[in-house]
Amino acid sequence: MQPDSYEMYRKLVNVEPDGSKKEFILYSVKKGPSTAVALFLQPASEKGRTTLRLGDNMWLYIPNVGKPIRITSMQSVVGGVFNNSDILRLDYSVEYSAQGVLNQGDSYLLDLKANSASVAYDRLKMTVDKATLLPTRIECYAVSGMLIKNLQYSKIKDFGDGLVRPSMLATESPLHKGYKSVMLFAKIKKKQVPDEVFTLNYLSRIDELR
Repeated sequence: MQPDSYEMYRKLVNVEPDGSKKEFILYSVKKGPSTAVALFLQPASEKGRTTLRLGDNMWLYIPNVGKPIRITSMQSVVGGVFNNSDILRLDYSVEYSAQGVLNQGDSYLLDLKANSASVAYDRLKMTVDKATLLPTRIECYAVSGMLIKNLQYSKIKDFGDGLVRPSMLATESPLHKGYKSVMLFAKIKKKQVPDEVFTLNYLSRIDELR
């Protein structure tokens, strides 16, 4: 759904059961199949925080708080329903292998199994639109078979340079009743990023890439 190496901006909105909202603005870059970094631009209380993913390993950098700390895929640096794995998503084809496919008329239903125990979800049931070959809905399951959350992709948008993909991702979870999180994508474009960007020593300088 995106170039091999790119930059993008995202708005993440957490909606509480009472309807109140908390919004975050993130700048992200990704290179190749297994490296990604996200910089928080808003709100002011989070500005400068940076998360880094190198394969199955993740870190959080907080300005003025010593060295980066390790975080896990199931934790969430923003609260809400999205976890760190959702925010620092690698390509689905990197993290999962297809175990089966079911033809459902105008869509395919893919049964995906995690390639590693370190990823957030053990299995995915992914509904893919036949016409666009883009995912529309993903059910995320734990090893026990319990449904953890639903992901809903929508609002297909042409981002230019041949990149057509969903611009909105919404999620709800039976484990967080009444809560909802939405991710809005903007300004996705190809960008060649030096390898040094995806290192712990560079986390304080990510804003220089913008």
